[in-house]
Amino acid sequence: MADERRRALSEVLDQLESSVQGNSIAISDVIEKLGHKSFASLMLVFSLISTSPASAIPGITTVVAAIIFILVVQMMVGRRCLWLPEFITRRHMSAAKLCKGIGWLRRPVRFVERYLKPRLTFLFHRPWLWLPLILILCLTLFMPVMEIVPTSGSIASAVIALFAAGLLTRDGALAVLSLILLLAVPVAVWQFGFAG
Repeated sequence: MADERRRALSEVLDQLESSVQGNSIAISDVIEKLGHKSFASLMLVFSLISTSPASAIPGITTVVAAIIFILVVQMMVGRRCLWLPEFITRRHMSAAKLCKGIGWLRRPVRFVERYLKPRLTFLFHRPWLWLPLILILCLTLFMPVMEIVPTSGSIASAVIALFAAGLLTRDGALAVLSLILLLAVPVAVWQFGFAG
């Protein structure tokens, strides 16, 4: 079981890659492939897309922020299946850029997987779960603005991906690390991107 959880991140990338057909892929196809009930997997995939070279697709950071915002709200209210508005699900991404991003992500994902294991699992139950979810909500509201500051949107997405990876593998230590970074990212972006 522990080995299965460690491989969970690579399996999500495998599922995403297998959903790519043709020159582009719709957001709805990604959701269908991963499953409407797979909140952690969907949060991980979309945040990783915005972290990878696929973030070069114009407006992708804003779209990812909107998806994650809606996803987190539905997690907080206890919804079992993800719903997204049609104007988001019908958007397409370049298949070539997405596959390039998946390939780029595989090495760091394999490295992280070596250290993942279920621990501090109480952090994934209420009320503890609410704090990172609220911070992610706040962060997604600022992500469209972060596109002004180079790489800041990708950094924010990487932090969200860390939390999603912890949630998917039940690794509370990773969730704690992501919580610290969730508190630090907005301050760092403001300091280096706007205050200077």
